Amino acid sequence: MKTSELFQRKKVLSFEIFPPKQTENLAAIYQTVNALKELAPDFISVTFGALGTKNNQRTLDIASTVKHTYGVESVAHLPSSQFTKRDVQDLLTRFKQLGIDNILALRGDDITEHKEKKDFHYASDLIEYIKSEGDFNIIGACYPEGHIESVSILDDVRHLKRKVDSGCDQLISQLFFDNDYFYTFKERTELVGIDVPIQAGIMPVVNKRQIEKMVKMCGVNVPKKFLKMMERYEHHPEAMRDAGIAYAIDQIVDLITQGADGIHLYTMNNPYIAHRIYQAVNQLLIAS
Repeated sequence: MKTSELFQRKKVLSFEIFPPKQTENLAAIYQTVNALKELAPDFISVTFGALGTKNNQRTLDIASTVKHTYGVESVAHLPSSQFTKRDVQDLLTRFKQLGIDNILALRGDDITEHKEKKDFHYASDLIEYIKSEGDFNIIGACYPEGHIESVSILDDVRHLKRKVDSGCDQLISQLFFDNDYFYTFKERTELVGIDVPIQAGIMPVVNKRQIEKMVKMCGVNVPKKFLKMMERYEHHPEAMRDAGIAYAIDQIVDLITQGADGIHLYTMNNPYIAHRIYQAVNQLLIAS
């Protein structure tokens, strides 16, 4: 099933998980999937493993198992920066064989060893190629506060429009902690004619190290009230976890109320957090 079709009839709730390290077995991730299945998500996306390494076939295995064993629609991430056109062609063949219909097409981390043979300089290049190679549902990433490498917000929106024009069927946003950035971003997308569904990406922050990493990687802004929350509870792990969950719930309630197309929860492979949030917002999603 193409996940973009879901938005025609409901607010969409989905989860992101990531494969374990190569040295770890898959039992734990399937326990996570089994727990997430109880929440009846519309789909589960699977990242392409640590650094998106091409030898990591676990994304394909997990995405296939999520769909065919657990009965939940799956989305496989595909980062363009580590692959040649031939690599992508081979992967798309595998996706077809495994019945994976949905691909999250990303640029991905720019790994030095792959720079010289890169065929896809932008995510839009990858999206256009995937569109030409089969009947896949293509999901793109978007950045409410602008991509960390963009020269300006206007430039970022232009790149996003190029993704959609290249064949992107839906969008999932990078995490953010201030909903106003998302609402302003939505207004910009409407002005340039982007009309595909956009899910808001939400990451519950449960410890200080996690937020510091996200700020460094993504360049997201952290509101004062969030900083105060961290300062008060950073030395009390359970209180910090509960405060982070409560903050994420507040974000989601506001987003749903304001008409967001759906929520994509970055679970960090923690089903407990997903359960807590689901219990708080499920009826809102149904009523909307």
